[in-house]
Amino acid sequence: MTLAVAFIAIAANAQVYVGGNIGIGSSKMGNADNVTTYKFLPEVGYNINEDWAVGTTIGWGKGEGHAPTEIMSETNNYMTVAPYVRYTFVHNKYVNVFVDGGFGYYHINHAKNGAVSYNNWEAGIRPGVAVNLSPKLSFDAHVGFAGWSSTKADVSGAKASNAWGVNLDGNNVTFGVYYNF
Repeated sequence: MTLAVAFIAIAANAQVYVGGNIGIGSSKMGNADNVTTYKFLPEVGYNINEDWAVGTTIGWGKGEGHAPTEIMSETNNYMTVAPYVRYTFVHNKYVNVFVDGGFGYYHINHAKNGAVSYNNWEAGIRPGVAVNLSPKLSFDAHVGFAGWSSTKADVSGAKASNAWGVNLDGNNVTFGVYYNF
């Protein structure tokens, strides 16, 4: 009974948000067939207070890693889990500016039979902006990534490829719609 009362109290003051990103693309290299790629990345989070939130993205797609707009000659299926902590440092009635810090895991399966799969880990920050369309609905955009990434083939004895850096170009932008309860 106490658990039920606690759940109702939390739900009454809920600061939960749901949303995410979707994407679709098509590319063609030379005389090869068209390659269609997509991603479906639902997200759920909880606002701890006005400045801090925690959340995660769990999704899947077909493409090269998590970028469905790259030009490819073949496609790969992938799944991802990416928990984060969000700090909002600019608050306005219409616009919030934030940064997400977290890590992500991608498991990439090559579509061709017998091809090697890959595991990708990353940790870093993603700056973003939320346009508040109403108190319950927002349009969010993330621009870029700064941090570390490691990719390793899913075979015995494989060595990892590691990278550190900042990518703030216009090709590394995601858009999402979020509903705040």
